[in-house]
Amino acid sequence: MAATMPFLDAVKIRRSTVSLGKSTSVPDARVLELVRESLTHAPSSFSLDSCRAVVLLGDDHEKLWDIALQAMHDDKWPEQVIAAQEPKVKGHRGAHGTVLFFEDTAAVESLPPALKTVIVSHPEWAEHGNAMAQYVLWTALCAEGLGCNLQHFNPTIDAAVAAAWNVPAEWKLRAQLVFGEKLGPPRGGVDKKFKPIEPRVRVFGSAK
Repeated sequence: MAATMPFLDAVKIRRSTVSLGKSTSVPDARVLELVRESLTHAPSSFSLDSCRAVVLLGDDHEKLWDIALQAMHDDKWPEQVIAAQEPKVKGHRGAHGTVLFFEDTAAVESLPPALKTVIVSHPEWAEHGNAMAQYVLWTALCAEGLGCNLQHFNPTIDAAVAAAWNVPAEWKLRAQLVFGEKLGPPRGGVDKKFKPIEPRVRVFGSAK
């Protein structure tokens, strides 16, 4: 399906689906291919390519969300917050897999001194590249028929994740993309209502 889908159609079906299951018709090998292609071709400032990904499947995927649940208790989150988050975490655990996105803070060392100075002065540019890689993969997985949702349990789980999967100290966790079989509609419903676009787009000059 994804191979023949027009780009904007893929953009439109990229939605947050929180009800996910483990069964999927998309082979893990295809998921890994999409991860590699997304990180390869997503743009980054000065071709810094500082985005890193760790793909968790099977028991490792479940271990991640066990870590998240325990970390909330260890960090002494308010009980009402834990009560609200626990069902969501268990839902993430019930999905097929998770892609962890990291920002490699050491990547800037490969740049010439002049460019390194610019990037160091504007760290948000590297974050933009990381976000685009997340978006590309999220869209690609949805185009394959999978459901996804993007989570941010960092920094609560950072130390435990680094220890569990031997993550380099220079890699800083930025997001967790959960994916699996769609068991329900996307957030906002199938026919999501969008805010008017006119106030958000301004045009100056010729618009022929």
